[in-house]
Amino acid sequence: MTVIKPFKGIVYNPEKIIGDDVMCPPYDIISNELKDILYDKSPYNIIRIDYGKNSAGVDKYVLAKEYMERWLREGILIQEKEPCFYGYEVEYVYKNKKKTLRGIIGTVRLEELGRGIYPHEQTYSKPKTDRLNLMKACMANTSLIFSIYRSKERVTSQILENLKNPYIQAKDLDGNIHRLFKINEQSQIKKIAEEFKNKPIFIADGHHRYEVALEFKTMMNAIYPDREDPPWNYVLMFLANIEDDGYLILPTHRILSTPLPVKQQLEKHNNLFCLLEFNKNEDIQEAIERMGSKNIGVYFKNNKFYILQYKGSSLEHLPEELRDLDVTILEEVILKEMFPQKEVCYDTDIDKGIKMVEEGKCDAIFILRATKVEEIERVALKGLRMPPKSTYFYPKLLTGMVINSFREKI
Repeated sequence: MTVIKPFKGIVYNPEKIIGDDVMCPPYDIISNELKDILYDKSPYNIIRIDYGKNSAGVDKYVLAKEYMERWLREGILIQEKEPCFYGYEVEYVYKNKKKTLRGIIGTVRLEELGRGIYPHEQTYSKPKTDRLNLMKACMANTSLIFSIYRSKERVTSQILENLKNPYIQAKDLDGNIHRLFKINEQSQIKKIAEEFKNKPIFIADGHHRYEVALEFKTMMNAIYPDREDPPWNYVLMFLANIEDDGYLILPTHRILSTPLPVKQQLEKHNNLFCLLEFNKNEDIQEAIERMGSKNIGVYFKNNKFYILQYKGSSLEHLPEELRDLDVTILEEVILKEMFPQKEVCYDTDIDKGIKMVEEGKCDAIFILRATKVEEIERVALKGLRMPPKSTYFYPKLLTGMVINSFREKI
């Protein structure tokens, strides 16, 4: 059974800061250049806690703890006196279309993956080490896990739609407006908790943070074995209803650098693929979306687009839920088998990848369809995982809107 609880969040004091200056994107999309920009925006930018730098020989995790404690003493950050849920909404524009993402922020009881809470992507070990070190230092969840659930009843959704007077708001680097609302009315808190009891949760963005939270829970429960339902048994989450259609799932394209001739390598495997030349004046993303699964776009150094149609059956060893996914075909059949020597970069921006090919900085860009939410549900409920970077949920949630501390007294 899914358990979601209100909590005593730590939030910025809007009387002492401007939201635009102190929030930052998720750590995993922050470059070193952007990190410097965020440091310069404000001495209180959350980057110093969530994804900071070593300074004068002092470890960045030690500094993160010091910043959080100092800002709490100074009243830059303040902690709620009573537990509450938070409503979070993002007004954004994508391809000239206005949309609104809404979700509830609460703490969700940690369960082993596959027991009510489901991942859909594979993870890497390096980011998990960083997040665990930060959690141990700060004794807190400093950023949100973005998750989705499906509820046709829309009980929580209706509460979110009627929230007024945001506690704080901030504009992100894309110009999207993020707002945080407090939900402390007991009848609403009860309705929200009740709605989630039998709802499976799918992790959209934050697989590493969830796995780290499980590891941290095990570690802390070994140290404090007699604590009844301690705070580290829960993790900070933003949850959006699939039925609300508020978020976008964008494809993450693969940019390939290899000493092998890309076009010739693909043509050698005509038993698996048809390589069809495509009119450059058309929108290749729209074309492959329209054509459906097993169609992958590709752009080579000869300044031509192609549609790569998979017709093989070389993935029969994989479960049915994975074998027909474009991202599986690309990763397993093309990149792994045909290009053993390679470097692969990931980007949602097709034009950027095309420019890199034309400037000779790489050899090809493989263009994917967006993964469908139904594919995520189908894969996750079977206990399977897609390759890394199979999805890119948009808009990204801001770090710094609310923090969940494991300390009962601060």
